[in-house]
This record gives sequence, structure tokens and C-alpha cells, in this order.
Amino acid sequence: MFVVGLTGGIGSGKSTVADLFAARDVPLVDTDLIAHRITAPHGIAMPQIAAEFGNAFVATDGSLDRARMRSLVFSDDAARKRLENITHPLIRAETEREQHEATGPYVIVVVPLLVESGTWKNRVNRVLAVDCSVETQISRVMNRNGFSREQVLAIIARQATREARLAAADDVIVNDNAPLDALVAQVDAQHRAYLSLARA
Repeated sequence: MFVVGLTGGIGSGKSTVADLFAARDVPLVDTDLIAHRITAPHGIAMPQIAAEFGNAFVATDGSLDRARMRSLVFSDDAARKRLENITHPLIRAETEREQHEATGPYVIVVVPLLVESGTWKNRVNRVLAVDCSVETQISRVMNRNGFSREQVLAIIARQATREARLAAADDVIVNDNAPLDALVAQVDAQHRAYLSLARA
């Protein structure tokens, strides 16, 4: 099946764009949702996480203590790699399973860290980046999550630069505070292009 990798920095509007494709009957595979599912209460990643990091990182309901893990991996790159060594293979396996089960003209895989991962570009037919200015990202995330400007900048600093993301993209949707109908028009144009490529 023809596969489109959808990516974008935090606050770029990936979810809005993904929802617009879903409204056009395009199946979505969301790697963030898979990551949450495998670290939910008694998720398949939890036994390995408990063994690697200790029960202090397991919440009382059996899920990952996200706040504690976030503060650890933000300050410790080695810990982040240990976590990724557990979660990434499981996310990849679940992603591939969902792709194979998808029915539709093509499938969109939502991968926030597509550029950063290094391997994703070889696993999709096209990369679609949702782009906006860094200032737009900051204001959206501050309003949505209640984070400080410094917290948002710290997250952005750990992601690929806007320039790197655009360089990796085959296609770009601009979502810099444009009206919704302008965003819809861009999605419709990409949808038509992907239908044509998928049929070819």
C-alpha cells in the first residue's frame, strides 16, 4: 500500500491535518497513540520499563509515570536512549501491523519524530510536513498545554529544526494561522495527488 509519513514540530497542527485526511476516508496510523497504548496500564512495554527503570516509574494503575519519566529523559540522554530501545521496536511492530490491516487508497502514518528517527524516510513513499513559524509553535503550545515559553523552547530544541524537516519533506502543508478553509484546500490538493500516486 502507498504510505505517506506525516510529520511536523510540536504545535504545528499535525493532528488537525491528520483529522482532515481521516475525514476523507484515509486510514491513519498514529505512532503517538501507539506509544501511549503500549505504556498504558499493563501495556506491552511496561514489564520491560519496570525492569529497566524500576517500579518508581510505574504509576499505581500500572501505566508509565509520564511526568517522572519525562523529567528523567529530558535531563539524561542515556536514559532517553534506554527508553527508546524498549519502546521503538514495539512501536515499529505495532505500526507495521496497523499498516497491513488498513484498508483504503493509501495510508497516512503520523510520526512526530520522523526526521529525527533517521529510518522512517526509507519506510514511506512520501513525507508530508506540516509547517509553521517557531513563534506560532510557541504560542500554540503555551495556550494548549499551559507550558512556559522556556519549556516549549526546550522541547523544540530537542526536535529537528524547521529547516531539516522541510529539507526531508516531499510535500508541505503550511499551517501558520491561515483560515481553516485554506488548510482544507491544501489537504484536498495533497489528497488528490496521493490518490493519483497510489493508483499509479
